[in-house]
Amino acid sequence: MIRRSIKKIVGGQVQYDGAGVKLVRVFGRPDAEDFDPFLLLDAFDSEDDQDYIKGFPWHPHRGIETVTYLIKGDIEHQDSLGNKGSILDGSCQWMTAGSGIIHQEMPQSSEHMLGAQLWVNLPQKDKMTEPAYRDIENEMVPEVEEDNATVRILSGHYKGTKGAIEGTYVKTLYLDVALKGKESWEIDVDPQHTIFIYLVSGSVRLDDSSTIVPSHRAVLFTKGDKVKIEPQEEGVRLLFVGGKPLNEKISWGGPIVMNTREELALAFRELEEGTFIK
Repeated sequence: MIRRSIKKIVGGQVQYDGAGVKLVRVFGRPDAEDFDPFLLLDAFDSEDDQDYIKGFPWHPHRGIETVTYLIKGDIEHQDSLGNKGSILDGSCQWMTAGSGIIHQEMPQSSEHMLGAQLWVNLPQKDKMTEPAYRDIENEMVPEVEEDNATVRILSGHYKGTKGAIEGTYVKTLYLDVALKGKESWEIDVDPQHTIFIYLVSGSVRLDDSSTIVPSHRAVLFTKGDKVKIEPQEEGVRLLFVGGKPLNEKISWGGPIVMNTREELALAFRELEEGTFIK
């Protein structure tokens, strides 16, 4: 047994995206190699609708999957394929942009907008796959009740329980973990997978180290087959994410992530010519 330790702690910085949405880019392009196959994590936590009400008007994506998970809140969405709907409390939208999609995400006024959007890279062979949506409603997410935690399984498997989905292109473990009290919580993981956590609330100590990690931080772990998390206060909640690295080249231009500059240039040329949607 090799217990994972802290490789990197990132806190990101406040940014304004879309039409002026205030969020924290926890990690992004500078950290993409370390977090492979995950490209970006944006977190939002606000009780002031002026932080987000302007939303994310129509914009394109290609070559990635976007995973929007709301612990609390309401985001309306629609796309160029005619899909539309809402992401509500405890729900998730797993969008495969693939060959190309144009969509918008418009947060609605809520008492508390709390959640995150994760970008998962697509393997080179699947970059131009057909776009698709998976709307994961709150009641579709299985929960495992333990003495020291409540674990919601958005994707992957946890202790024999299958999550709402598995991830078609990158098998992704995505858990929403609410820890009870200050008793430690441990999980077995694939030793070769990239593993990170994002602390939604509360502080933790990891792998018996002296480092206390506060809320609104992401922790990337070293290699190993077990992770131990020790809450330092009541009310700790975290997102636990893992997946196998792709180890492929990245060519990144805003909302489009390909493998070469030529592919990226083609995508933007197709946007200009009106041939982006396949």
